[in-house]
Amino acid sequence: MRYKYCPKCGGTLRLNDKQDSTRPVCTECGFVFYQNPAVGVAAIVMREKKILLGKRSGTYRGQWCIPCGYVEWEEDVNDAAKREFEEETGLQIRIKRVYAVLSNFHNPEQHTVGIWFLAEEEGGSLKAQDDLEEAAFFSYGQLPELAFPTDKQVLRKLKEEGLLS
Repeated sequence: MRYKYCPKCGGTLRLNDKQDSTRPVCTECGFVFYQNPAVGVAAIVMREKKILLGKRSGTYRGQWCIPCGYVEWEEDVNDAAKREFEEETGLQIRIKRVYAVLSNFHNPEQHTVGIWFLAEEEGGSLKAQDDLEEAAFFSYGQLPELAFPTDKQVLRKLKEEGLLS
């Protein structure tokens, strides 16, 4: 179990009758604590069949990823993708469509569901910032060490569909 105390009353959480660690129950008020995945978003921006990747500066430092982040409470997923992309790269984008939706299991502390959007540049200047220390365009044959297994799946799909050189 990731949590020990009830978010409603502060009572102690215990495993339910089925011993299901994803749904602990409060011993005081009976609240069932459903642990749902967080939603992450990423934007795929290409130039001349090369993809923009960012070198991470925080968690997974030194590894590269498709620029991404979490959806905030009461934020639309499209708006979150645009906001995160601009925060990390300095570029404003226009979302074209959803490209992939995958479950991320790389972090045992937080299951996430990722949504990758195809997008195109609308403005701004490319500059790594926020959680990135570098940003650059790569062809499939030049890919650096990637932080997330799901990004590898997305990049392979882009290559197979002829969108990435």
